[in-house]
Amino acid sequence: MCWDCDHPASRMDQHLATLRRCIDARGWAVQAMERARAHPPWAYTVGLSLRGLPELVVTGMPVLEAGRLLDDTAEHVAHSCVPSPGRRFALPGGPLLEVVRVERPWAHLLVSARLFGEGIKALQLVHADEAGRWPWEPSYEGVAGGQPVLGVRASPPSG
Repeated sequence: MCWDCDHPASRMDQHLATLRRCIDARGWAVQAMERARAHPPWAYTVGLSLRGLPELVVTGMPVLEAGRLLDDTAEHVAHSCVPSPGRRFALPGGPLLEVVRVERPWAHLLVSARLFGEGIKALQLVHADEAGRWPWEPSYEGVAGGQPVLGVRASPPSG
């Protein structure tokens, strides 16, 4: 076994320390997981909770693209306003998005919950495919594993 495998708590402590430095410098960090077998990639912010804001999460998008989207949206949220569930919008050069309130953020955003407690709030940025179709539509074409939606959509969507 390797040192990291023999000392998983130390590795997690180091990871959390790195995230805290990033949060101190920028206001948030992005935690990402690559696609693994049938599980799609996903990423989320860590640190917006310190500002009284919901964390943001994206599923089913390659991690580099998701990281850019989360950074751009977090920047907007931190300096402007929090989009309400059901709102649809697009950032320049990005996909069409719909905001969905995450039902159990503590179950999906494990690092944020570990740092800030199970009372964290989160919004998912659900993205349409290249043809403008949503993951709840039968013709949606996303990545392998799909795009899990972590909450119930607000109705009706607003622009």
